[in-house]
Order: sequence, then C-alpha cells, then structure tokens
Amino acid sequence: MSAPFTIERTYPAAVNKVWQAITDKEKMKQWYFNLDEFNTKPGFEFSFPGKGAKGETYIHLCKVLEAIENKKLSYSWTYKGYPGYSVVTFELFEEGKNSTRVKLTHSGLETFPALPDFAPTSFQAGWTQLIGTSLKTFLEKE
Repeated sequence: MSAPFTIERTYPAAVNKVWQAITDKEKMKQWYFNLDEFNTKPGFEFSFPGKGAKGETYIHLCKVLEAIENKKLSYSWTYKGYPGYSVVTFELFEEGKNSTRVKLTHSGLETFPALPDFAPTSFQAGWTQLIGTSLKTFLEKE
C-alpha cells in the first residue's frame, strides 16, 4: 500500500467560509466540479464527470463517509467502469480568527488501474490545481 497523497494550504478565510466552499454545491461549482446535488449526510451519493488527459470522460462515483461541520469531510472516490476504491478527506483547522488551514488527503490511489490518468502524479497535479489555485482564488473573491 502506497502512502496517500496529502496537500495542505492556509487561506485567509474563516473556517465556516471554507466549510461552505467545500460543501455548498453552488460554491463548489465555482472552484471544484459541477455537481447536480451535494449534502454532507453520511451515505449521500453523488457523481460528476471529469476529463482525462486525452479528452476522455471519467464518471466519478462518490459517497459521503463522514462530515463534522467546520472540521472534516470525507467521501469515497471511485470511477464508473474501473476497479479501485479511494477516499478523499478534507480536514479544516482554524488558524486564528480569519485563517484556515486545509489538509486534503487522498488515500487508496494505488487501487486504480495503471493508466496515466490514474497515476499518482495525475492526482497530485489535479489536487494541487484545485486546492493550491482554484480554491484559493475562489476564497479570495468571496
């Protein structure tokens, strides 16, 4: 079993604002993926399409596993038609009144097929873009 991918970033935003950004489907559409529905109730299932490097479409199938308001959100992450099971976890840490550290962990990447789009480097690039750039930009203009 390989080590999970982890990325941490600190944003100049209150923890409740960051929580809303990762749990409100309208806010998520602005920096994450376009979800038809989303809620934090454990067992809630959601899906969304994503594009591969060559333009292929992958359907992400996810299920909320745990949600602790303003603290932690965890959900499964699989792909329709492909083997493998992984878990994405967002952990939020208040770093003063208007600053929040986000730790994202994506474990189980080694369970996916050995395809370039499922390579650890592909996930690293995707999460670095989403957490390092997209979420930061979204929170700064909110």
